[in-house]
Amino acid sequence: MKKIQITDHNEIAAIINAANTCTLSMVDDGKPYCVPMNFTYENGIIYFHGAPFGRKIDILNNNPQVCVSFFSDELLNIRHKDVACSYSMKFKSVLCDGKVIFVDDNTEKEKVLNMVMKKYSGRDNFKYSKPALDNVNVFYLKPDVVTAFKRGY
Repeated sequence: MKKIQITDHNEIAAIINAANTCTLSMVDDGKPYCVPMNFTYENGIIYFHGAPFGRKIDILNNNPQVCVSFFSDELLNIRHKDVACSYSMKFKSVLCDGKVIFVDDNTEKEKVLNMVMKKYSGRDNFKYSKPALDNVNVFYLKPDVVTAFKRGY
């Protein structure tokens, strides 16, 4: 089964939007560090939210360069059940590279949080208190490089 590069923007967006979580990968003092994240994807931009402190935030403040990975439609493919090398995975994946940008404005944070909530709940226009907005970290990635592949589809 051949791995095929995907260049169609609609197909790439469909893979990203099919994922419920992504992996945010960073570099911490020369060492890799990655965390699973909830996100939303709108108009080519990946939006994240989380606590305003912790290792991830410390790393991103020191080095905002990240790689985000998404995958969907993973499925074991078996050509011959008794031959180990005939087992493979069908999948679709996307990698996005670039620098994250932090959102400080509470109005913009509220907009992003509503986009995230819509992805996971199907609803938008939630209410947020000022302390809640002050104490959440919102950041986004407009990727410089996007690579996508599929195998078996």
